Amino acid sequence: MGTRILNGLAWTVACLCVAPILAAAVSAFGGSWETWRGLVATVLPGYAANTLLLVLLVGAGTAAVGTGTAWLVTMFRFPGSAPLEVLLVLPLAFPAYVLAYAYTDLLSHAGPVQSGLRAVFGWGPRDYWFPNVRSLPGAAFMLTCVLYPYVYLLARTAFGRQSVTAYLAARTLGQGPAGAFLKVSLPMARPAIAGGVLLAIMETIADYGTVAYFSVRTFSTGIYQAWFSMSDRGAAAQLALCLLSFALLLAVIERIQRGQARSHMRGAEIRDFERQPLRGPAAWLASVFCAVPVLVGFLLPVIVLGQLAAGSGQSVLDPKYLRFVGNSLTLSGVAAIVTVAGAILIGFRARMLPGRASRVLVLGAGLGYAVPGGVIAVGLLVPFAALDNALDAWMRTTFGVATGLLFTGSIWLLVLAYAARFMATALNGFDAGLATISPRIDAVARTLGRSPPAILAGVHLPILKGSVLTVLLIVFVDVMKELPATLIMRPFNFDTLAVQAHRLAADERLAQAAVPSLVIVAIGLLPVILVCRRIGAAPSRRARTPPPPVAPDGHPAFFGRRP
Repeated sequence: MGTRILNGLAWTVACLCVAPILAAAVSAFGGSWETWRGLVATVLPGYAANTLLLVLLVGAGTAAVGTGTAWLVTMFRFPGSAPLEVLLVLPLAFPAYVLAYAYTDLLSHAGPVQSGLRAVFGWGPRDYWFPNVRSLPGAAFMLTCVLYPYVYLLARTAFGRQSVTAYLAARTLGQGPAGAFLKVSLPMARPAIAGGVLLAIMETIADYGTVAYFSVRTFSTGIYQAWFSMSDRGAAAQLALCLLSFALLLAVIERIQRGQARSHMRGAEIRDFERQPLRGPAAWLASVFCAVPVLVGFLLPVIVLGQLAAGSGQSVLDPKYLRFVGNSLTLSGVAAIVTVAGAILIGFRARMLPGRASRVLVLGAGLGYAVPGGVIAVGLLVPFAALDNALDAWMRTTFGVATGLLFTGSIWLLVLAYAARFMATALNGFDAGLATISPRIDAVARTLGRSPPAILAGVHLPILKGSVLTVLLIVFVDVMKELPATLIMRPFNFDTLAVQAHRLAADERLAQAAVPSLVIVAIGLLPVILVCRRIGAAPSRRARTPPPPVAPDGHPAFFGRRP
């Protein structure tokens, strides 16, 4: 009986996660084709071109920064390499739109950088050219700064686990470190790097706050504009379907890359070896290359936002901000609990009943990670608004009672959107912990007469409480930072920190927007600190295999020298 209940609950959760995606597609095909022809003739080419260019810039930037820094801290020792190995993860705590607020104040015409240049060189307003940060390249730069840790983490793991034997063989055959990197290490790590880049790209197409603040017209901004400015739900659904198609294409590519990554190192000998020390200009160049992403993506924005917040005259202890904090904490807490509970049901069902049905279940529940929040919001609001209107009309006709909107604009519908969006995150984290439990434990529990619900409650959850807590915290912070779904679906007069920061920044009140932005970043640091602790606790890679050959002068040549 308990097994059937768990199975039914797992399928219910998966269906609820897939429902917004299917509803968005149905709503798009059910809309007016006149609207579609109008979109194709006017805004659609611009949305497609801007979205594609943004994806290309962010993909190239995150690949270069994430792969380069991962290679340096994994293979070499240089000044600051030990702390930088951990600090390079910190920009992940920043939402890109918060970074955009900080750099707009820093680099705008009236900001300290341009004001300082005019004061030093005596320039007038028209005597010099300065790049406009509020542009498509500027949005790509903001997104690159906060998303490169996805590539860094996966590439660092891939470099650390790849075959040392192949790398040493390339060195002994005359390849320098750069040649061995390009011809051996980089091809072996390519699936992991590609997976990280695709994750960054999917976050890019889902972004709304950054592109909206920089006035870059993409599919995300088009969905919001069609829904609120033009009150055209058909246009919003059709734009959402375009974005959904692109996101699902990326999801398929990512899954193919993941399959390649699983089989890539099969049969390779994996051994640890001592990282080479860098000296002279190469050492300092490596330090600068790894320090700049931390400075630009974390330290400098924190300083700018701190100065803005200090001069804003506002305090997070103000009753207004306490209400925003309370709303954000409540919404994030409820959504995290619901999402992780659903992930536990699906993950446990897949473990107890492996097979094609479980694979379909997990795949369907995890589709939301490739779907932007705006698409999920449209997919939920269109059918539930129709349901509310039909129910209200029936109640008026039958009983003379107006029910109003029972589902649309409720906090529970917003929680459902978050669960669909972040179920994949919770599933991946729970499955990673579940994989550490031997199937023999399940077999022993079953022979002792334990039912599957009893095994979950009495065996798995006590063992996995650390993993479950970590996943709860990660989903909690993801919900805290989520902007487009919150903007579209939040209940009336229910503003969160993210909504307040976006609203103040849209009104060019950056000093006031700094206060909620800093609170979001501070909360976002919690899961990043957990990741940093895991990195710091990783076993040492030293003194098991001799280091690669070095040049006759003792200088380990990364930049083309050969032994």
